[in-house]
Order: sequence, then structure tokens, then C-alpha cells
Amino acid sequence: MSGFFRELKAASEPYWTESATHRFVKELCAGTVADAVMIRYLIQDHRFINNFLVLLGAAMSYADKFESRITLGRFIGMISSDENDYFMRAFKALNVPDEERLGQPDSEPTKGLKQIMLDAARSGSYAAMISVLAVAESLYLDWGQRAPKPHPENFVYTEWITLHDNDYFAGFVDFLQKELDRVGPASAEICRDYFTRTVRLEKAFFDDAYA
Repeated sequence: MSGFFRELKAASEPYWTESATHRFVKELCAGTVADAVMIRYLIQDHRFINNFLVLLGAAMSYADKFESRITLGRFIGMISSDENDYFMRAFKALNVPDEERLGQPDSEPTKGLKQIMLDAARSGSYAAMISVLAVAESLYLDWGQRAPKPHPENFVYTEWITLHDNDYFAGFVDFLQKELDRVGPASAEICRDYFTRTVRLEKAFFDDAYA
């Protein structure tokens, strides 16, 4: 972690640390999240995938380097396969019928996160797009790397942890942070706005799992 990303992360406190050390994260790592809480969390988190892919696709389109497009494109593939597949298997394991999965309304934090992803994607600013992506993925790597071992036996908990604590994911997060260091300072105010709002929404999203 270095440069502009580190500056924005520090400015986002205490929301960053409150998210990375949230009650939900601690219970997830211990395998003690109540089923109702885990179901609500997963249903709401799965709602992001569509807008998240829009954001990733926009970032790939607006990136100014071929190598950046390749990295973003590979991550789009992972989200569309491994991560989406996890959700479908988790919903089945937790006996979540499609009616509940599709019928539960978006929470306010979910609405906010979906909207900020679309706003960044439509902004035409690669720096804004990378700011939102850097928060979304760096924050999850942060709590994933804090998870004590051994992980819970139930794959619903363990696979959600390992999806956010592995060498490939860590490498992608490092790419996002370096991209923000590279392109962010020239659009500092835009980045600061998107970054800070996204961190606060992530904290609200974790809180909402217990609504």
C-alpha cells in the first residue's frame, strides 16, 4: 500500500476499520453468523454483481493501458464464474428459494452501492471508477486477510473468506491500488468523493445484515 491510496484510506477512517473488523466479519470467520443474517447478507451482496460488472466493463473500456484492460478483463471472468457460482451454491445450501432471493427488496445501503457503481461507470472518469473498485476489493481483502485459521468447516463461510484471501485476489487488489496511485492525484477531489462515500456505504451494508 502506498501513495494516494493510503492517503484516501486514512481519510476514510474510522469507517474503514469499523468495516474490516465488523461484527459480521468476526462471526463469519468464526462460522457463527445466524442463518437469517447470512441469507440477508448474501441476497443483498449478490445484487451488486450486475452493476459491478457494468463498472468493471466501463473501467476496462476507459483504461489508458492495454495491460490494465487485460487485468480487468480477467477479473470480470472471475466474478462471472467463481464468485457467482458460490452465491448459487450458498443459496441452495441455506435453502433459500428463488422467491425469497428475488423478492427481497434492496436495502438502502444496497441501493447506495449499486448507484455509486453506476455513477462511477457513467462518469467517464477512469480515476472515479478505480476509486470505487479499490474500496470494494481492498476492504474485502483487508478483512479476508485478518481471518484466523483454521477456517470454519461449512463452505458457506469458508469459501466467502477464501474468495477474498488468495494470491490472485491480493494481486488484483495491488493492481487497483497502484492504478489509483497512478491516475488518482490528477483527479484528487473526484477520487476522494467516490472513495469516501463508498467506504461509508460498505460500513452501512455490514450494519444492515443485522437489520
